[in-house]
Amino acid sequence: MFDRNGAAGPDQSLTAGRSLAQQRHDQIVAEVRTRGSMRVTELASLLDVSDMTIRRDLDVLDEAGSLVKVHGGAKVSTEHSADEPGFDANSALHTAEKEAIARAAADLVEGGATIGLMAGTTTWRLAGELAMVPNLTVVTNSMRVAEVFNEFKRPDRNIILTGGVRTPSDALVGPIAATALSALHVDTLFIGVHGMGEQAGFTTPNILESDTNRAFIRAAGRKVVLADHSKWGVTGLSSFAALSDVDTLITDHLLSSDAIDILGAHIPDVRQVGQPT
Repeated sequence: MFDRNGAAGPDQSLTAGRSLAQQRHDQIVAEVRTRGSMRVTELASLLDVSDMTIRRDLDVLDEAGSLVKVHGGAKVSTEHSADEPGFDANSALHTAEKEAIARAAADLVEGGATIGLMAGTTTWRLAGELAMVPNLTVVTNSMRVAEVFNEFKRPDRNIILTGGVRTPSDALVGPIAATALSALHVDTLFIGVHGMGEQAGFTTPNILESDTNRAFIRAAGRKVVLADHSKWGVTGLSSFAALSDVDTLITDHLLSSDAIDILGAHIPDVRQVGQPT
């Protein structure tokens, strides 16, 4: 992940294995969302893998909130959800798309800036892209983001980690975090989301995190959402911003043209990245 910043990359065979698993996970989610539900045997036949492999895949996808595992198969997630996926499970999904989004977002940051990084697996990847940017001040409520910058220490960098209650996604939320953010200002805020849609806007499954996200947005100048295609049409329990509340959205090339048109009607700058040439 951090090759750009000088750290050794993962073993190529492991990377290839994760890539194949990621492609399989994406196809499983797409098929289940298209049909509403599918049996393990159907998925195994479609993907030419064993039933055991599909069951392991469904365990990962269920934990991440991408679908719901049921006896003998899987079904689509409920439209409104308070279930919050864990960080590790979520970080294993749509990795190529998240990395492309993070690289594009890094181009918006110059040395000397003060930025905000909200919690999320894509903002975590962005932290890796920014690890060696000089003279950077970073405000974050993500323990995982703070760990990245701590791993790549620089004397000219200032990391401000809000306090608060820890969530399953390793975000710090609640009144303590909101109070800390009320006294701060960031030039650009990079926003991770659980879901996005035309009516609900940007959502999270955690009410306390929603309050913290609003405080972050109030503290920001430019507001940039980082969201891969899987977030479209997903509605968490609590909305924290309308589509029109943000300035820029960076997503991947797999998001449908219809969704792009809807987003573009509300957001001034919508960018799709990672499209094959």
